[in-house]
Amino acid sequence: MVSQGTLVFTAPLDTERLKERLAETPAFVYDETRIIHALDRLAEVRKVSGLRILYSVKAFPFVEALRLILSRADGFSVSSLFEARLASEIVEAAARRFSRKASLHITTPGLRVNEIEEIAAHCDFVSFNSLEQFERLGPRVAGRTSIGLRVNPQLSFLGDGRYDPCRLHSKLGIPVDDLARALDRAPLLDKRIAGLHFHTSFESRSFAPLKATLDRIETALGGFMDGLEWINLGGGYLFENSQDLDDLSELVAGLKMRRGTDVYFEPGKAIVGSAGCLVASVIDLFGRDGKTVAVLDTGVNHLPEVFEYQKVPPLAEHRPDGAFEYLLVGSTCLAGDVFGDYRFREPLNIGDRLVFPNVGAYSLIKATRFNGYDLPLIFASDQHGEIQAMKRFGYDDYRKQWSASEPELAANRNRD
Repeated sequence: MVSQGTLVFTAPLDTERLKERLAETPAFVYDETRIIHALDRLAEVRKVSGLRILYSVKAFPFVEALRLILSRADGFSVSSLFEARLASEIVEAAARRFSRKASLHITTPGLRVNEIEEIAAHCDFVSFNSLEQFERLGPRVAGRTSIGLRVNPQLSFLGDGRYDPCRLHSKLGIPVDDLARALDRAPLLDKRIAGLHFHTSFESRSFAPLKATLDRIETALGGFMDGLEWINLGGGYLFENSQDLDDLSELVAGLKMRRGTDVYFEPGKAIVGSAGCLVASVIDLFGRDGKTVAVLDTGVNHLPEVFEYQKVPPLAEHRPDGAFEYLLVGSTCLAGDVFGDYRFREPLNIGDRLVFPNVGAYSLIKATRFNGYDLPLIFASDQHGEIQAMKRFGYDDYRKQWSASEPELAANRNRD
């Protein structure tokens, strides 16, 4: 058993103190204590089962957060050359400082021939997304990195195809039945493969899909799995209580006993999701068609999944029984830049600050400067509860993004 009792992080977000301490908005704030708490919950699973934890960089790649996470994880999982370079810098710095080498794993449909050798220089593990990708690029990295394959177990647990890696015509991984047939046709293929990677879930609050996925893969691939050096279970799971972690520990321990492999797990949102919030200010109030509209100094360009998936994000100040209802909208010219209807116990005023919690993953990394509105400032709430300014963007960043990379060439074109 990992532990007893609930492990959910129940300490309420001190939104009032947070709003008072911020000099400006919009601001993205990540809470170091919550990140550490999530990683400490996995520490016992690592100890009991031997599971190795890789933080999924794509969720939130801020360098200072990566340094903090690496102090309690076994490495990173990445999806591109830039992510690999950034993560490698953190890994190498930690190795020099603490004499501890973390590992770096990559899998992506987007491996490019002109990048693969540099990727191999950074990544210890490369999982090829298709057999075609493996045959074309595998020889270029053989002997330099541990080679694996991403497998699609052809087992769906999600009703929404936008999130489902096992959807029909999926681009993510080799269908497990296709891999089984390939192994039958080419018996020596398994000698070139050190590991398997799969990722089939999204925000699952149970590890039952992971158990079913493993059963499916082990049944389909049989003895091939006995020769593997490692298995990467992917991510997409939100462990919320002790039973979840007990289930994960038992599953991993059983897999290691059956197959004798190293086992990796790649949480992303589970580590940083509840650790990030977006703080915004009310900049206008007016009536429209029977509703009071409150315009914020942020927009769905700062929380893109609100528009992308038509979500109504949680709001710390929302009270279902509140007497005052407002339609919260963003400040861009997009008509659909709308957060939703919320209720408050007191009327809103210009300058009031509002907090969207639980947006630590896949928000800032997707944010844009649409309409020329700047990206949010980045703050860290440290382990002592102090709010530290970490990064400010500005006009120079905006201009550089939209200026020619070669000023001389641009000047010549203008003269022509």
